[in-house]
Amino acid sequence: MSILDLVLGRTLLNREYRRRQIGAFEGVPAMGLDGIGSSSYGPEAALAILIPLGAAGTSYIGWIMAPIVALLLILFASYWQTIRAYPNNGGAYIVAKSNLGTRMSLLAAAALMIDYVLNVAVGISAGVGALVSAVPALHPHMISLCLGILLLITLVNLRGTPDAGRIFALPAYLYIGSFFLVLAIGIGKALASGGHPAPIVAPPKLPPATEAVSLWLLLRAFASGCTAMTGVEAVSNGMSAFRDPPVLYGHRTLSVIVAVLGLLLAAIAYLVHVFGIGAMDQSQPEYRSVLSQLAGAVVGEGVLYYVAIGSLLCVLTLSATTSFIDFPRLCRLVAEDGFLPRPFATAGRRLVFSVGIIYLAVMAGLLLFAFEGITDRLIPLFAIGAFLTFTISQMGMVVHWRRGIRQARTARERAGQRAHFLINAVGATTTGVALVIIVIAKFGEGAWITMLVIPCVIALLLTVHSYYDRLTKEVEVGAIDLDDTRPPILLVTVQRWDRLASKALRLAITLSPDVIGIHLTHLAGPEAKSHTEDLQEQWHRDVETPAATAGVPLPRLIILPAARRAIHEPILKLVEELEERFGKRRIVVLVPEIVKRHWYQYVLHSHHAWRLRQQLLLHGGSRVTIMNIPWHVD
Repeated sequence: MSILDLVLGRTLLNREYRRRQIGAFEGVPAMGLDGIGSSSYGPEAALAILIPLGAAGTSYIGWIMAPIVALLLILFASYWQTIRAYPNNGGAYIVAKSNLGTRMSLLAAAALMIDYVLNVAVGISAGVGALVSAVPALHPHMISLCLGILLLITLVNLRGTPDAGRIFALPAYLYIGSFFLVLAIGIGKALASGGHPAPIVAPPKLPPATEAVSLWLLLRAFASGCTAMTGVEAVSNGMSAFRDPPVLYGHRTLSVIVAVLGLLLAAIAYLVHVFGIGAMDQSQPEYRSVLSQLAGAVVGEGVLYYVAIGSLLCVLTLSATTSFIDFPRLCRLVAEDGFLPRPFATAGRRLVFSVGIIYLAVMAGLLLFAFEGITDRLIPLFAIGAFLTFTISQMGMVVHWRRGIRQARTARERAGQRAHFLINAVGATTTGVALVIIVIAKFGEGAWITMLVIPCVIALLLTVHSYYDRLTKEVEVGAIDLDDTRPPILLVTVQRWDRLASKALRLAITLSPDVIGIHLTHLAGPEAKSHTEDLQEQWHRDVETPAATAGVPLPRLIILPAARRAIHEPILKLVEELEERFGKRRIVVLVPEIVKRHWYQYVLHSHHAWRLRQQLLLHGGSRVTIMNIPWHVD
């Protein structure tokens, strides 16, 4: 077993694809960690904006979380319909392409791609934030921890979706169970004490207020808190990962994700108020996350605390899995339409789109490094891509249902289509309004970067598509051209007279009567003359004489000086001379090459054949054909 097989697993056959599909049990950890994990950094991001209000800030968190939970329920209803209407893939890109046209679909694709990269960076940085909250000694190593976790998640996802779903199931369900228990205990204590529970571990004292509450401050807090809804669209984007019937498993997965996220957001908002918990600066060594403070206040720093925080760490860092599953699938769709390089649409050894996974990991790693793994610095860039995607998807579904209303044959069918239309219209309106608020509130804090990058990504997609269009037009052909069916002129590169040259020459003689052996020499003066005479004598004895005896046309030998050691230049000059002499006749260059099976062979050989082949491909033009003649040493 190779190291690659050990790390990534054996190479899968194409027919095994259906066995690699998942159900709701694997679907929740595979596609829901992003949404469920955002219950940690969403409320914390809102509380960070409310810091200037001091202790009074916690009394407003409920008013901020309430519309977010309401918006979450609207999105649930909207995506429930989208999954039913597009059971194979109901992502924003497909919905927009089907109903709004190419330009809007590219806008959705660009927004999604940016959102997925940010989700990976934010999830991992928030997870490491939870870790350093419990183990402050690790604070100086945040970047190293972020990049190490990113590498681990990348390797797991290269193994495939089912493996990722099963491996991450334990921490996902442990997080849900442990924090539901912590929150239930906290709510019980709050109700029993009349809303004034005594914390076991007192949270840090909130700073004094530095400004009064304002609508602008609350809108900014709402915009930050909306990051709690990122990931809700993941199920509709990844419908192709579910086994049959996909709608059933998609609905079940979406229901669990939204129910868990909604309950967590509501309970956290209530408890941070009654316990007086606020956000802290993650760049400071004494930083403790909101959920760490909350768990300590409710149950103390015992076994349950460390189980809950440990599972939170796992869920937040592994929440990047959602992006690692959906981003490559999105890239595959975009690549199949010609807007991304074609390798993005090619399945790898584990029937996952490995190029998309590796690209996502590299981009997220650069982002983590640039922002030093600090969640608060990444949050302003976040949510715009998600809400832009929400809005475009809902707009596409509105057009879809309008078409359905026009095509309905009965009053009952028309009424059903109208009900669907109304749900998605409400979804498009509310997410659109939220998007405007987020853009305005976060523009100066870094959202302008996302707004600038989105059109750049669209321009890149259009550039790739333009290249493929030009390529398609250039290689288009009608009936085969049979005007000139003469055999080609064959040039055989001869480094020395040996078995490699003999094998290439034997093949050349069977293909054409016009065969020319080409030897390139770097020598000069008497040494070159002696070398040339020796090779010509050997050629006459071992090639021309046997050819004459066999009655086949005699292969010629041409010795070309390569004074500047650029081995392709003399051959290209000879090709030009032959084209002038023979007109349209094809020219084929045969390049003998030793097949390298072992690493040390790459060190021991000079790679002349490889360099010659590359230069001929670049500079030889479409008239020249290059053929490899392999020689297996072993």
